[in-house]
Parts: sequence; structure tokens; C-alpha cells
Amino acid sequence: MAASERGPRERMVFSAAQLIRRDGVTATGMRDVAAHAGAPRGSLQHYFPGGKEQLVNEAVDWAGRYAAGRVGRFLAQLPEPTPSALFAAMVRQWTEEYASSGFAGGCPVAAAAVDCAQTADSTRTAAAAAFARWIRPVADALADMGVPADRTEPLATLMISALEGALLIARTERDVRALTTVVRELGPLLDASVAGPVPGG
Repeated sequence: MAASERGPRERMVFSAAQLIRRDGVTATGMRDVAAHAGAPRGSLQHYFPGGKEQLVNEAVDWAGRYAAGRVGRFLAQLPEPTPSALFAAMVRQWTEEYASSGFAGGCPVAAAAVDCAQTADSTRTAAAAAFARWIRPVADALADMGVPADRTEPLATLMISALEGALLIARTERDVRALTTVVRELGPLLDASVAGPVPGG
């Protein structure tokens, strides 16, 4: 959905996710979100009676759904659906973003977890649910590629954990080195998990 097609509520959730991924939860104010979304400040209380915590939680939920949805789009673009190719596509969206737009943004789910895990249990819960929502389609994709059932969720968790860690290093170093490294080093391990020949191999 294009930004212009979103209603004010959806625009504010989207804007909150964009600001959180750039500045973190603490530095993202409700007024900042309203301004970014082009929404009246008075509408914040109307749409988010639970205040900033509710807005942050909904932004985290949106980010989890977005990341999960991207998995299917990555798969559809792969000429050969292998675990390493899927992981490379997941990472590539970030290397391309950093090459074109700089290193300002990260994952809003991770940002919310770092800022709020010890202070807002509802946000910690929302972040955990967002990661679980993202892990599920990755695990399902690995199963479809021939990875044994008992390894799909652990490997999906490994892929997302490696990506999140590499994002943190990339933003601090202002370099995609960590991202290209995890693709290169994890790729063979991921493909070796397939039971039998790798699809397309």
C-alpha cells in the first residue's frame, strides 16, 4: 500500500516504524510521528488512546508483518530457491538500502526491543511476536526446500539473528562488510542442511 493510500491511522503506524528504525523509541516523539505522517496532532489521542506505548507496539507489529511478507516476495524472485539464496536476498535489501540511502535506518523491531525490553513489557511481547511472525515463513520456506523439519526453525532463527547482528555492526561501521560476511559464511552451512540435492542443483 502506497503511503498516499493509507488512512491517517495507518500513516502514523508506518511513520512510527520509520522513525523508530532511524532514531529508536526514546528519541521518537508523538509529535514527530504526527508531523512525519502529515496527520493532525489531535488525532493521536483519538487513534492511540494507549499513548506512545500503544503506537510503538503497533509499529512493531506492522514491522513484523512487513518482514514476514517480504519473505514470499524474495522467494518469488529466486530462479533457484535455495537456503543460501533466500538468505542472500534477505540481506540484499539492506545492502541496497545502505548503498543508496546511507546507514541511518535499522530494524524497528530490534530498536524497540533494545529500548523497551526492560521498561515496557507489552513492547517486549510485541517484539517477540514480531520476530516469531518473521521466523515462521522463513522456516516454512526452508522446509519447502528440503531442510529437515527439526532444523527449519533453528536455522530460520539463525538467519534472522545473523542479519540483525550484521545490521548493528554495519550501522556502527558505516560499511556493509558484516552483511556481506554473513552471506558468504552462512550460505554453505544453510545449503548443507538440505536433505538430499539442493533444489536446482
